[in-house]
Amino acid sequence: MNELPNERTIQAKKEIVDQLKAKLDSAVTCVVVDYKGISVEDDTKLRKQLREAGVDYFVAKNTMLRLAAKEAGYEGLNEYFEGTTAVAISDTDPVSAAKILNDYAEDAKANFSLKAGMVEGKIFDKAGIEAIAKLPSKDQLLAQLCSVLNGNIRGLAVALNAIAEKGEQEIA
Repeated sequence: MNELPNERTIQAKKEIVDQLKAKLDSAVTCVVVDYKGISVEDDTKLRKQLREAGVDYFVAKNTMLRLAAKEAGYEGLNEYFEGTTAVAISDTDPVSAAKILNDYAEDAKANFSLKAGMVEGKIFDKAGIEAIAKLPSKDQLLAQLCSVLNGNIRGLAVALNAIAEKGEQEIA
């Protein structure tokens, strides 16, 4: 017997929810935005920037997002799946998606805004995601750490060299 059109639709929706859940399951970061009023040209630029940072950015129906978030254990995001909603997901960098989207939202003013997000399993409201966006990136933090470590090692080398020179002067 043939499937009814309604059954195909239900199955297609279940597949979409499963795909969204899989994305949320593997996500380190998920940022929810309101993209109302963004032009196609600006959207294309934003998508390119996010893609280059390894961030998956997409628009999905709020109902599908709610179901996927519930199945993934992120029901705290469901209250933000209202109106025009886009989602940015990164499975590697906890800061890049928030940083790129926050910078864009600050430039776009009223046409684009952050709603909320999730970082490493913890749900954050708009203010929390904005604070995360202002954190240095992983690469910046590693560079700062290397600089601090290098400074200490260089200081030790200078001190050891001074001791060695002082010892040579006393021998001579």
